[in-house]
Amino acid sequence: MLNQITISNLRNITELIIQPSSGINLIVGNNGSGKTTILEAIHLLTLGRSFRTRFLKNAVQFGQPKFQVIAKTTNDMPVGLQFTLTEGLQIRINSQPLKRLSDLATQLPLQLIPANCHQFFEQGPRYRRQLLDWGLFHVEPNFNYQWQSYRKVIQQRNSALRQHKNDQEIQLWDRHLAAFGEEITRLRQQQLNVILDRFSSIFPRLCPEFSDAQFSLQFKSGWSKEFSLIDVLNTNIERDKKLGYTRSGSHAADWSFSINGIDPAEIFSRGQQKLFVLALSMAQAEITLNSAQHTRSILLIDDISSELDQYHQKIIISELAKLPVQTFISSTDSILISSLEQDAFATVFHVKHGAIVSGENH
Repeated sequence: MLNQITISNLRNITELIIQPSSGINLIVGNNGSGKTTILEAIHLLTLGRSFRTRFLKNAVQFGQPKFQVIAKTTNDMPVGLQFTLTEGLQIRINSQPLKRLSDLATQLPLQLIPANCHQFFEQGPRYRRQLLDWGLFHVEPNFNYQWQSYRKVIQQRNSALRQHKNDQEIQLWDRHLAAFGEEITRLRQQQLNVILDRFSSIFPRLCPEFSDAQFSLQFKSGWSKEFSLIDVLNTNIERDKKLGYTRSGSHAADWSFSINGIDPAEIFSRGQQKLFVLALSMAQAEITLNSAQHTRSILLIDDISSELDQYHQKIIISELAKLPVQTFISSTDSILISSLEQDAFATVFHVKHGAIVSGENH
């Protein structure tokens, strides 16, 4: 959990220091004031990348050679990130250079709910796999090994396919690919069943109009469930040779939750889609908290007022207050401030022109 964040020369923020609360942190300001930049800084600090640009040079304040984000955590572990136009990205944890970004993600588990969170329904299976695998990375110690091993093997198999190797050389990788793929699928199904249980409790509270709905899991492993992965790889080797890549496997998996047997994308409004993604993130946060590795995770919600009326916004605040999650919420609407006045673990930050103009602890 973060208890102090210092941001320097990031977009329109020249120098900003905040001391967030352990619960809800509401960042209020007009469009372009720097609210989302504060969320971006936290995202950079925990994942080593921005959710706003692929090129970090675009985030450096105009006329400056670098930006910095430095934080202190509640266990007194300093975390610092610096991007310079000449040397690129440097990250340090506990004063030591970071070797792998996964080490950073392990220390500070973070979920982002962007303003356009409808991407769960629009961006396709890859986004949904990433959301699921985030949770597995944090609660299942063996998952990262299985997934990284799977990726390495499939790269080798695809290379053999592209080089038109003979069947024997291609199939050399099949047994390993199938073993890792089957285990990844088992872990994903296990995790989804746990998420569905939590989601079925949280979503009706966020969206009372579906309080009597029935929720069910729709999961596609990435190959026909009637066969083992090794059999599918053997059967479809000619197809894969023509394509030049391995079509079936865990890398092709997809999932969603049905509402009364219907795909939610078919019946949900934009606001309901946002509540759906919020409920998923809250469910994942609960599961992460219950794992042995973490006591708290971080949740970023950009522009909570987008697509949601005040009634649903206040419900979200009420539900988040029950979770031991450190939450950062940006909003152009100050209406939520009154909802936090009795919360001892909430802080409001007013942002204007890249600076904190006032902060009120409640």
